[in-house]
Formats: sequence, structure tokens, C-alpha cells
Amino acid sequence: MRRTSSRSRNIEDRRGQRNMRRGFAGGGIGTIILIVAALLFGFNPLQFLGLGGGSSQQQQGPAVTSQEDIEAGNFVSQVLAQTEDVWHKIFQDIGKTYREPKLVLFTGSTTSSCGHAQAAMGPFYCPGDNKVYIDTIFYRELSQKFGARGDFAQAYVVAHEVAHHVQTLLGLSHRVNQMKAQVGKSQANELSVRFELQADCLSGVWAHNTHVRTKTLEEGDIEEALRAAAAIGDDAIQRKTQGYVVPDSFTHGTSRQRAYWFMQGFRSGQINSCDTFSGNI
Repeated sequence: MRRTSSRSRNIEDRRGQRNMRRGFAGGGIGTIILIVAALLFGFNPLQFLGLGGGSSQQQQGPAVTSQEDIEAGNFVSQVLAQTEDVWHKIFQDIGKTYREPKLVLFTGSTTSSCGHAQAAMGPFYCPGDNKVYIDTIFYRELSQKFGARGDFAQAYVVAHEVAHHVQTLLGLSHRVNQMKAQVGKSQANELSVRFELQADCLSGVWAHNTHVRTKTLEEGDIEEALRAAAAIGDDAIQRKTQGYVVPDSFTHGTSRQRAYWFMQGFRSGQINSCDTFSGNI
């Protein structure tokens, strides 16, 4: 994927911040006494030192200095700008207004309106604050552990999370949550799968329209996206992490399904091709 000079202004860079807990604010001799008391009476001193509970706050840590981190942040900003251009146009065409989401870059952990965010959770979208959260270390994991390398594999991840924002703006998220509240766990999981596959399809819609507008896609880019989609299929992840697959527990779809629906959106470039809630998936 060719780089462009366009950058989004909707980046909130929290990398280099530590997510600390509010609690015991003292130090020196008071801290020593507390630790000694903990050893004698068997409680966890971290709870009183503000590291084991309570609400959280952001503390400034080391600045982001590695060239890899800088390049990752710039690339995410570029992709976000392209999603903004595409979705503004698509929403305008259907008589709606697109409201741009914020994208939060963080390191290790941070806070969101949907709760505590950790790198181990992977990228996610929080409808409570209309923000996408990404720890760019995830890209390293995607490449090294799952074999999904390349710029467009990374772009697909951003596009998928922004697609959840699109679903929220279109009222689809609310509708699916209402449906899930009325059914059992297995049926709710199936609804989650259909919802995630729709986001994959909308990612393909974005890729199609981006290429039409900017011609930034290069040979091999779509294959990179398909490898990323396949790498994070429920069956692939379960097989890699636990050695066996439990279809009833799927929440995002199989590798085949994720790749299929991305291509469905990419071939058509139209939102109405992404009806994953009708028929088989």
C-alpha cells in the first residue's frame, strides 16, 4: 500500500503513558511501615499503594522514540484519514452524515468508556466514546505469531474497527445488542459472528472505494488483507492457542468466512452487499 501525505487529526496518542491506580499517595517511612505490616498480617500492600485497585489515571511515561513506533503511528493516521474520506462520501450518498471517530494509540494498557483496555485484548472499538483503541505492538504479533505481514494487513485492522463505528452510526450495533439480549448464549454468539463478518465486509467496501479514489493499493495488498482475516479467524486462533476448535464459542467467524466477506465488500464497494444477517454465512 503506497504511503500518502494525508494524515488524520483524530489521533489520540497515549503511547508512553502509564495507566496507574489512584490510592495511597504517601512515600518514605509510611510506605516502609505499610510493607512491614503487610508481611506481618498477610494483606497485599499494592492495594494501599494504589497499584492493586481503585480508579485509574494516566501518568506520563517515557516518550515514544523508536522509529518503528513513529512509522506505525504515521501509517495508522494515514489509513484513518482514508477511512474518513471514503465514509464521508458513502454516507453523503445515502443521505446521512458521517461523524469521525477518534483513534487512540496506547502502550500496554489504558482506559476507555467500555472499561480497562489492555494490549492482550487486541484492537477494539468502544461505542461508549466512539473511539478505536490500538496498541501498535499488536501489529508485531500479527506478523510474527500469525504470519500476516505487510502494510495492508495493518490497514485492514484499522478499517475493521472503523467499520464497527459505521455500524454504530447506522444503528446496526444497537439492533444486534437488542437481539442478543433476547436469545441464549449460542444464538448470541452467532449474532456476534454475523456482526463481525459484516465489519469485515465493510472493510472490503472501504478498500474498494479507497482504491477507486486514490489508486494506493499495490499488487499483493488484497492477499495481505486476506491473510490477516484468515489469521484472526476464530478457528485459526483456537487451533493455535488450545489445539482444538469449538464452533459454538465462535464470536468473529472462521478464517474462510472472514476472508469471504472481506472480498464480498471489496468486489462490490457497496454497503448493501454486506447483509450478513440473512441466510447462510
